[in-house]
Amino acid sequence: MASEITLFVNPTAGRGRGARAAQPAASALRAAGFNVRTVLGENPSDALAQARAAVESGTDALIAVGGDGMVSLALQAVAGTRTPLGLIAVGTGNDFARALDLPVQDPAAAGRRIADSLKASRLRDIDLGRVDGTWFGTVLASGFDSRVNDRGNRMRLPAGRFKYDLAILAELAAFKPFPFRITLDDGEAREIEATLVAVGNGSSYGGGMRICADADLEDGLFDVTVVGDCSRTTLLKVFPKVYKGTHLDHPVVSVHRAAKVELLAEGITGYADGEPLGPLPLTAECIPAAVRVVLA
Repeated sequence: MASEITLFVNPTAGRGRGARAAQPAASALRAAGFNVRTVLGENPSDALAQARAAVESGTDALIAVGGDGMVSLALQAVAGTRTPLGLIAVGTGNDFARALDLPVQDPAAAGRRIADSLKASRLRDIDLGRVDGTWFGTVLASGFDSRVNDRGNRMRLPAGRFKYDLAILAELAAFKPFPFRITLDDGEAREIEATLVAVGNGSSYGGGMRICADADLEDGLFDVTVVGDCSRTTLLKVFPKVYKGTHLDHPVVSVHRAAKVELLAEGITGYADGEPLGPLPLTAECIPAAVRVVLA
């Protein structure tokens, strides 16, 4: 009897690429001998309920088709189980796929490689972050970057990523560091002025911004990148370095490693995997080997 796997599809990912990607991915998996069923929810909560039901019923793998938002939903269904998670990465950011060195924007090829990996049991257990029962795979953002997300999410126009470019400009105009209290494993609270604090299980967010460039998915620790008190001019100089990860050498940047991180700052929202978690204070824990992923 052929294995049954579940495609978990976001029809809006990448401006419709999620829906278009599902068919060639499913065809590749069926051609490899798998029985494929598709989960397509009416909204995120309905989709998650269906994905959890598929996992509970014993599906042999959950394959998320979309971007980081879809991965975030899928993680809520598979974290803490032994159900493997595969990824057909067709979103706009794809930072989780980058962290795992998975292919992007080629659903048929990704489907074939996932099929081969499942047959060969090429699987990997990786760490996840967890905040109040919500799992995340890449980065928890707080500070300037989360304020940009807040502003961009409030803007109805323009559509797409351009509104976040405008949000960056608006936040830069009003820029000032924020008073943070950060508590790591040692229990010592650090009172600092910071531009942003990023808690990284994975290395990047925002579509390849390597804010926690040295983060390791299997070391049981977060990389906590702190961009300290700096001027607008300094921020503009440091910001372009984030794409290569070379910002970590700048004097205003420090990196800490910890399994538990508590963040407190007034008026700051935390975002993980690009999704809002809620206002600080928040406590993040790194959970070793929390999810099994399919290597494609």
